[in-house]
Amino acid sequence: MIRLKDISLRQGSFELEGIQLELSAGEYGVLMGQSGCGKTTVLEAICGLRKVVGGTIELGGRDVTALPPAERGVGYVPQDRALFPTQIVREQLAFALVLRDQPQNVIADRVEELAELLGITSLLDRVPENLSGGEAQRVALGRALAHKPAVLCLDEPLSALDEELHEEMCALLEHVHRETGVTILHITHSPSEAQRLAGCHFRMADGKVTRDE
Repeated sequence: MIRLKDISLRQGSFELEGIQLELSAGEYGVLMGQSGCGKTTVLEAICGLRKVVGGTIELGGRDVTALPPAERGVGYVPQDRALFPTQIVREQLAFALVLRDQPQNVIADRVEELAELLGITSLLDRVPENLSGGEAQRVALGRALAHKPAVLCLDEPLSALDEELHEEMCALLEHVHRETGVTILHITHSPSEAQRLAGCHFRMADGKVTRDE
């Protein structure tokens, strides 16, 4: 579950005031709106990457407003994927678990599980520069899912893909949502993408978030 109550954010001269949003546990939600309206800023606030100046953020019934990113139970795929250039795929998938001091056998099992879920078992020993756009997106998604987050935030994950890869990744996101039950909030500019993937649609305009009925 994601609940934003009267969230206020400031970034230089850009301000958002009184943002409200509620997404039930296990739902797939999309957030749409024009470029520059603040969608990514809201997503970063949920993840703990952007400090709020007012209001509360609840995830899974917990007030996480003051918690650091690692303690929020959120997986995040930024628009540029932000893969580590020198790490092989296996290390990318293990990263969040290594940070959390998980045992090596637990990490190895989880990496294999993710690789199978995402269809990237054959890529585990590659570095990012040897991945296609679709493969890199799968790795970024796996890294975000590694610690079994309750919430997954996706910032335009399909925007840079060609039509064939876009269809492939839509099917993969449907599969991941079905298999994991994770609550997903996904930023997109594509109405067809939103219609296909999400059961809950939010729109951001004039500094407000509204839910389409």
